[in-house]
Amino acid sequence: MANVFIGGAWPYANGSLHLGRLASLLPGDVLARYYRAKGERVLYVSGSDCHGTPVAVQANQEGVTPDRIADRYHREFLDCFERLGFTYDLYTRTDHRFHHQVVQELFLNLLENGHLYKKTVSQTYCETDERFLPDRYVEGECPVCGQRARGDQCEACSTILDPADLIGKTCKLCGNPPIERETEHYYLALSRFQEALARYAERAQGWKDNAVQLTQRYLKEGLRDRAVTRDLDWGVDVPLDGFEGKKMYVWIEAVCGYLSASKQWAAEAGGDWESFWTDGGEEITAYYVHGKDNVPFHTIIWPALLLGAGGLHLPDRIVSCEYMTLEGKKFSTSRGWAVWVPYLLSRYHPDSIRYFLLANGPEKRDSDFSWREFIHSHNGELLGAFGNFVNRTLAFIAKLMEGTVPAGQVPADWSGRIESLYREAGERIGSGNLKEALETIFAAVRAANKYYDERKPWAEWKENRSGCNDTIFACVFIIANLANVLQPFLPFSCDRIRTFLSLEPPSWEPVTVPAGRTIRDLSHLFERIEPGRIEEETLRLGSL
Repeated sequence: MANVFIGGAWPYANGSLHLGRLASLLPGDVLARYYRAKGERVLYVSGSDCHGTPVAVQANQEGVTPDRIADRYHREFLDCFERLGFTYDLYTRTDHRFHHQVVQELFLNLLENGHLYKKTVSQTYCETDERFLPDRYVEGECPVCGQRARGDQCEACSTILDPADLIGKTCKLCGNPPIERETEHYYLALSRFQEALARYAERAQGWKDNAVQLTQRYLKEGLRDRAVTRDLDWGVDVPLDGFEGKKMYVWIEAVCGYLSASKQWAAEAGGDWESFWTDGGEEITAYYVHGKDNVPFHTIIWPALLLGAGGLHLPDRIVSCEYMTLEGKKFSTSRGWAVWVPYLLSRYHPDSIRYFLLANGPEKRDSDFSWREFIHSHNGELLGAFGNFVNRTLAFIAKLMEGTVPAGQVPADWSGRIESLYREAGERIGSGNLKEALETIFAAVRAANKYYDERKPWAEWKENRSGCNDTIFACVFIIANLANVLQPFLPFSCDRIRTFLSLEPPSWEPVTVPAGRTIRDLSHLFERIEPGRIEEETLRLGSL
């Protein structure tokens, strides 16, 4: 039995989740459900990033404290993830005392191991607001691509920046040009890890192409030492005398959440976090699931911190998606050009949301969400293909077979196809190719509908009762196994099928429904969405 660690990205608790962010998080739950069905030991953790500068910015705009903002959106995130069927073993938050303790311990460990050093530097300071500015409070022109960028990273070209790198700097709070003022901070000697990280990246397998390319670019450019403390009033305290009033820099603190959440889970649930983190014992596979903008923090910075601490398992699989647009344009929260997850959940089936984002999301290349495609996807693929096959098979049993599964035989070609389906879909899920896995499964769904049409059980019922029994028995066999292989993607619908057929919890091996079993509580898996919704939803965009 392998130990599978899955770390999902930590969304900033400064506003509601939109679809683009959700698309980068969903693969983590698919992986967790798949490996649990296989019988592996899984630890799946994440949480809300409550210390990120976006939280402080939002709090400043609303005139409230950052913890008020963090509380509001953390609760909302928990509700959304529950309604979407996420199966985190722990979803926590970075302002939890356990997280603070683990981050401070790691800091002192790095210091003791000689990987941190003190340095007096010039930091951006706003004379108008009388404060040192966090990197995200500084905006200007990216020196690499010339686009408008923040002082931590350019969203346009993914270059990691310091505020001093920006051209034409301004303060995000007041719009005035900041000055430079000297202050003392601790730095991580990241440059000393250059060769070790280059060897690590060269050996890496199971990384998405964007992770490989971006990591090689950073290594080629040469790693620079980076500050790990900042002059802030919101975050994890630096655990050293003389550094009162300074906090841990969020880029080192937030990634530590994977370890702190694992330790918190162990403390609260009585689990064994070491089995998922310490090398030299049991087999470990560690997945990290996030968006393209988070690649360097998971392939450079987090591995460097783990190497510096010593004895902790490095990331194995980097599942980093590309960007998603909305109706052909970039998401813009300021212009209302977004689809918020709470709104979507209030109107649409969670499996419809999961299916569209997994089948059409930005897994390997940028993708687009359009209301037309979303509604056609639901009506055509979920309702028209999958739901239709399940409903017409089980409704046939309910109407003509007294609601019980008939005795019959499964054709050899379908037995073989189902065995191959588990193997092929499983390999694709494990490699992070979820879109290909779904395509493989839905090819079987379409083949099952074709089998039903060609066998014509409604005619066999009158002319060849034995042949009809075989057809329906085979179709029930197919449905039961579709409920297994689609469970990671469509958990709510598959749970309903488990109720219809009184199935055991999902497993990753073929199952057979015995003859004589009664169909229970049968109802439609999906309802049709009227096409008029397309125009209604499209007109709503940008109007809020």
